[in-house]
Amino acid sequence: MKPETTAAVARLPVLTVAQLRDRYREVFGEPTASRHKIWLVRRIAWRLQADDEGGLSERALARAAELAKDADFRLTEPRREVIDALAERPRLKEVALPQIRDAGLAPGTLLRREWRGKAIVVTVLTAGFDYDGQVYRSLSAVAKAITGTKWNGHTFFGLRQRDDAA
Repeated sequence: MKPETTAAVARLPVLTVAQLRDRYREVFGEPTASRHKIWLVRRIAWRLQADDEGGLSERALARAAELAKDADFRLTEPRREVIDALAERPRLKEVALPQIRDAGLAPGTLLRREWRGKAIVVTVLTAGFDYDGQVYRSLSAVAKAITGTKWNGHTFFGLRQRDDAA
């Protein structure tokens, strides 16, 4: 490789993304949508080296053309209105999450259980579970507060058997 090409490739990593995009346009003759610095550096370095040393061999070009025959790829760019519509839509979608994780337990439901001679009553709220005047996020948290050990809340309150997988 020529010393000028080696020096040009060595300077690429210190360029900003904007400078790399300008350099990409110079080297490839078309703009890029990429803002990924490492990809731009690698792509430009490849082109500079290929221009200096002659690019791919005839055999490699023939093999690439053979592989491309069966590939599904776009021959034309997307319509302008499609590009504009994609640019305008929000990237994040807001999704309403359920307020409690325990499906099937309607707010206001009372769960009763006896534990070591003490009657335990838990009220299902829209955003958790009320036990003894304190609100917990899950039935498992209530069971742990009562017993002092980790329990599956549904199992502790008899909503499912220990052997159930679900």
